[in-house]
Amino acid sequence: MILLKENNESFEKKQYIKKNTRKFNQVILALFSGGFSTFSILYCVQSILPVFSKEFSLTPAESSWSLSSATGMMAFGMLFTGPLSDVIGRKSIMSASLFIAAILTIICSMMTSWTNIVLFRALTGLALSGVVAVAMTYISEEIHPNSLSFCMGLYISGNTIGGCSGRLLSSLLSERFSWNISLIIIGLFSFISSCLFLYFLPESKNFHSISINFYSFLTRFYSQLKKPKLCILFLIGFILMGSFVTIFNYISYRLILEPFFLYPSTIGLLSMIYLTGVYSSPKAGILIKKYSRKNVLIMSLCLMLIGVFVTQYNQLYIIILGLIVFSSGFFASHSIASSWISSQTKTAKVQATSLYLFFYYLGSSLFGTVGGYFWLHLQWLGISIFITTMLLLGVILSLKLKKN
Repeated sequence: MILLKENNESFEKKQYIKKNTRKFNQVILALFSGGFSTFSILYCVQSILPVFSKEFSLTPAESSWSLSSATGMMAFGMLFTGPLSDVIGRKSIMSASLFIAAILTIICSMMTSWTNIVLFRALTGLALSGVVAVAMTYISEEIHPNSLSFCMGLYISGNTIGGCSGRLLSSLLSERFSWNISLIIIGLFSFISSCLFLYFLPESKNFHSISINFYSFLTRFYSQLKKPKLCILFLIGFILMGSFVTIFNYISYRLILEPFFLYPSTIGLLSMIYLTGVYSSPKAGILIKKYSRKNVLIMSLCLMLIGVFVTQYNQLYIIILGLIVFSSGFFASHSIASSWISSQTKTAKVQATSLYLFFYYLGSSLFGTVGGYFWLHLQWLGISIFITTMLLLGVILSLKLKKN
């Protein structure tokens, strides 16, 4: 009873931001701006992979390095930028990361060799790790637990709009002008979004700085890897993002071939499909209260599998329908898995979040390039077999999670 009383008193002392308040709206606006900047920069190259293939005489797998290098370095960086925010603060890390990434994107647009483009994309991914690793921790620390799943869903929705905008803008601008111009404009938009983020995001109230201790640093990571449920969620994140990036990396190559012969700008419109996440992410947060996280996660993974099967039909509208179903399942799954991580960690939250996102974006980097070899030998059938196998593994892992 005494322990329960102390926990309640500790809970009451924290200055949580509650839903339907001015500060809550400021957090949503700031994180939307930050997510827009982060994910428009990160994914702006995905819709123009065929453009890179043509201009630099690259295979699809080689072209995918413009995205994989960024997501790979971002995954690596999150292991360090998250814990670094324990020392210097959440907002400081995120703000600096956004401005650096915007500037690097503008510089990347001036590069003329493929090696330099990949290098600057890798540096950009490293910079963005400071936003992606810390934003979810900021939410879990500052937002009232009753609104955590809802806020996490809205944050992911904002990321979705940013990724959609980056892909759409780059495809339209690269066809009308060049890929260089598209990166310059996206870099400038992202710089403006970074300013909005810095202005609107409230300072942390529940953050307490700690000193860096290398042994403690490693121990905190190891303590999270010893938890079976967290390890399963890490692997599910790895599968989710890897599958999602793979299907959208290579759908462009499928649709520029017979019988579709679509222009890059037309293919770029497929990024509008990502807006399904604006609905499915918050909806998943609501459904888990009724059906449990485990059940909704399995249903969401099954939606992704159904979407892959539907894309086998060689009709454009049916392919689009399959991608919509797939994307809805993906954003719902990610929303559930990421909020589950937060609810399972009472200590070392930033390490748990960093590990989840490390595996999440490592999946993007590895699958996004490996998928190119499946495309090379079996084209869309190979991509589908690859993704289906991974998603079935995800369902098996989800069945091992206990209901809560």
